[in-house]
Amino acid sequence: MNPLVAFLKKKIYIAIFLLLVVISFGILGFKIISHYTWIDALYMTIITITTVGFGEVVPLDNQSKVFTIFLILISLVVVGYALSVITEYILSKNNIEELKQKKMQKLIDSFKNHVIICGYGRNGKQAARKLAAHKRPFVIIEKDKNVIERLKFDQVPYVIGNANEDETLLLAGVDRASNFICALPNDADNLFVVLSARQMNKNINIISRASQESSYEKLKFAGANNVILPDMIGGDHMASLVVVPGLMEFLDNLSIVGKSNINIEEVAVEKLYNTKKERTIKDLDLRRKTGCTVIGYKDENGEYIVNPEADLMLARNSKIIVLGKPEQIEYLNSEYNID
Repeated sequence: MNPLVAFLKKKIYIAIFLLLVVISFGILGFKIISHYTWIDALYMTIITITTVGFGEVVPLDNQSKVFTIFLILISLVVVGYALSVITEYILSKNNIEELKQKKMQKLIDSFKNHVIICGYGRNGKQAARKLAAHKRPFVIIEKDKNVIERLKFDQVPYVIGNANEDETLLLAGVDRASNFICALPNDADNLFVVLSARQMNKNINIISRASQESSYEKLKFAGANNVILPDMIGGDHMASLVVVPGLMEFLDNLSIVGKSNINIEEVAVEKLYNTKKERTIKDLDLRRKTGCTVIGYKDENGEYIVNPEADLMLARNSKIIVLGKPEQIEYLNSEYNID
């Protein structure tokens, strides 16, 4: 908790305690001095403290009048103090929230080549968890107030607003981002957001969720690089667990970052050597240097080769897919300064 908020809360507790003391003092005073019943004494104390101006239960004698004057003076000080403390607390809390939001926006403004996730539902939250495990910077765009409270609890960078608005996308840094995940529940919203993101950043890699198969081509046409249909993938995965259960269990183990003993990484060829002369997979000798094994190759045209030959020439703008233990992948990343 913020120290200022904690301090103000402590002051509020003191103010409440003082109010209770004044009320108790007033009740006992009217009970003893004016011989009121407990209810009448409480009634007189409350109308005196609040200065509402109702009439007395019975006419006051001189002693009771002096006591009432004394009670009014004390209550004015205590009630005034309580009101000032509560007001200060409310204003400070609003200011602190505003400062937190500005601090978060400053952090987001420092991001480059980060990932933007639109929507923090089931798919968005799962994507965020995966990115966090890989230590990739990301920003959530969300407009649901209930979800925003969850984002605060999860302590992830977020922007409050509608992803359909260009201003919200700019606050999330769409012009500087490298990847854009659109995980909104409505296909029409996804389509509009994908179109906006593509117009604002021609080079960004856009991955969109789709509920209907008919939305696939539309989202691709709008500018999405990849379109994921969770229901189709889920059904295919369940069927695969029946047909090839051992293989699917192995692949599932690979996808559990941080819990499995083996990971897969995609590495740009330019990161592995700086000379202009092309090299082969054998020349890299990654198996001996890092312990990682090359299991795939993606050429400059985006075509994949599974289990490439050792003498395959690595073209510029291509990538290799390596398999290794977490510590081997980490060593590979540190050795070649891979972000």
